This record gives sequence, C-alpha cells and structure tokens, in this order.
Amino acid sequence: MIPHISILTLNVNSLNAPLKKYRIAEWIRIHQPTICCLRETYLTHKDSYKLKVNGWKFHENGHQKQAGVAIILSDKTNFKATTVKKDKEGHYIIIKGLLQQENIAILKICAPNTGAPKFIKQLLICLRNETDSNTIILGDFNTPLIALDRSSRQKVNIETMDLNYTLEQMDLIDIYRTFHPTTTEYTSY
Repeated sequence: MIPHISILTLNVNSLNAPLKKYRIAEWIRIHQPTICCLRETYLTHKDSYKLKVNGWKFHENGHQKQAGVAIILSDKTNFKATTVKKDKEGHYIIIKGLLQQENIAILKICAPNTGAPKFIKQLLICLRNETDSNTIILGDFNTPLIALDRSSRQKVNIETMDLNYTLEQMDLIDIYRTFHPTTTEYTSY
C-alpha cells in the first residue's frame, strides 16, 4: 500500500519570468507537497535549470517553448524513477518508479487547445500498457467532460462522449468530481 502522499498541480502559465519562478519555487518550499506537477511551463529541456528547488528532483519535457509539463518530486519521498517517457511537444510526461517499495506511475497531461478529446483518448490508449491501478493522472484535459464542467460556449460533443466511454472502459475516475460533485469552480495559479 502506498503511504500518504500530497500532490499539487499548478497551471503556471509560463516560467520565463524570474520573479514568477522564484515565487513558485518558494511556494513549493513552504507547502512541501510530495509531488508537484506543473503545466504550461513554456520551458525547453535546456531551460530546466531555471526552476530548481533544493531537495527536489525535476523532470520536464518539451524541446520547444510551447506547452510544457513538469513533475517535481521531493527528495523526502525516496522515489526511484525507473522509466520516464515524454513527447517532444510538451503535452505529457509519465514517470514510473518505486515509492516506498510500491510501483507507481505519474502521468501529467496538458492537452492541446484544439482536438483535446481525441488527443487524450489516443494518448491513454497509447500508454495503456504503461498504466495500472497505481497510476495517477493529473493535468489539464482542455475539454469539459460533463455539462457541469463547461462554460456557456462549450459543448459536450461526440468526441467528448467517446473520451468519457474510454475513461470508463479503462476504469479511470475524476477524483475532483468524486469529492466535489456539484462544484463549478476551478483554480489557476
């Protein structure tokens, strides 16, 4: 059984400003989550040194300054990464490894703004052999999965219904919806 872990996921909307990088690093130091996932970093792998937090392991992706996701793991977790897979566009990263002698996989997704349901479905099918019941999927699907999640201009279309069917078939649940079944508010850093 995996011990208690705290996970923080933030939409940082670019980490190219030094003050923003400092504030986020400081926020991570103060709150001490076990795992911190970032999206929309807009950093390349060459820029990863720009967000270093003492006592944390940093895994990023992206070869271009677009999208970008990152997973930052506390050294206190004793996490030993065995596999890291990522795409060149910066839309996902999956890290598999051992946490307290238990296998775990962390998948961080930032779907593109257009064609998100199809992208997510294809990604989940492609990574099906990489995931199991000890996989945590975090991120921004950039699509409303249910009517409660949509703004007045968004519609739950056939692609979204198809994605929901795939999520159901893969036995994945939206933990936010499980704990907040009627909430329509979201957070953004």
